[in-house]
Amino acid sequence: MPDHDLVVFSIPLRTRFRGITVREGVLLPGEAGWGEWSPFLEYDDAISRPWLACAREAADEGWPEPLRHRVPVNVTVPATDPEHAHAIVVAGGCRTAKVKVAERGQVLADDLARVEAVRDALGAGGLIRVDANGAWDVDEAVRAIAALDRAAGGLEYVEQPVASVEDLAVVRRRVGVPIAADESIRRAEDPYRVRDLEAADIAVLKVQPLGGVRACLRIAEDIGMPVVVSSAVESSVGIAAGVALAAALPELHHACGLATIQLLTDDVAIEPMLPVDGMLAVTRPELDDDALHRLSAPADRVAHWRQRLASVGQDQPA
Repeated sequence: MPDHDLVVFSIPLRTRFRGITVREGVLLPGEAGWGEWSPFLEYDDAISRPWLACAREAADEGWPEPLRHRVPVNVTVPATDPEHAHAIVVAGGCRTAKVKVAERGQVLADDLARVEAVRDALGAGGLIRVDANGAWDVDEAVRAIAALDRAAGGLEYVEQPVASVEDLAVVRRRVGVPIAADESIRRAEDPYRVRDLEAADIAVLKVQPLGGVRACLRIAEDIGMPVVVSSAVESSVGIAAGVALAAALPELHHACGLATIQLLTDDVAIEPMLPVDGMLAVTRPELDDDALHRLSAPADRVAHWRQRLASVGQDQPA
């Protein structure tokens, strides 16, 4: 293991995803192991602070005892062409696929072709969910959801079709497909407004944005709806925290969005957190010294991340 107080990694993505081609982040050591802090570059200090709380929980405290030893996961399909989407699903080895839609610069026809290709790859028995990241308005969402539901031969659910909780509640009442809330929970001042307005059927929880495994367990208990645990496109260190949450939930009705190591070209672990038969094992990955050297960020990026740590106000070594 390199003799560092922290490790800054830089891992290229296989396909552009949410506007980025490289995933950067920090691995922090502690008594319990390593934690990952990888808020996206555009996030300010306030948004980034719970991400760091999650990393410190992983490094310093560890996680609750698991109630299951494997968790089901979906393959994630970026907003790519149909042929590539088909290949991603076949290679993913999962029976559930999450398909990105409503990408800037694309049209609904692109989404329909992608979803049709995913259905072909999965076969009739697989489940398809789509994620619009809040890109539609209400009327656009209603039209798109109906068309995508037909193209998929039935959608499992639609994640965050519109941006605001109020609009989410309107869409939910106008469509027959279940609605999942992501940004309306993790980016909201009041994550329980989704519950209070009956705006969603499913809560998507991500451990870094929401402050860690224990914080997410409290939200899951209080929000009163089925939970899907999803990733923020982390390395295996970050994915392990999401798996720990999924393993500790009293009930797990849906596949988790945690198979995103498949989106990266490399990983920091000796055995990356990759699904086998659509499942991820509940484990804590061991870091690979060679990978840490190979994926080490340049000096200017290390300085950037150290500055971010200091700016967030944590007492980290300079």
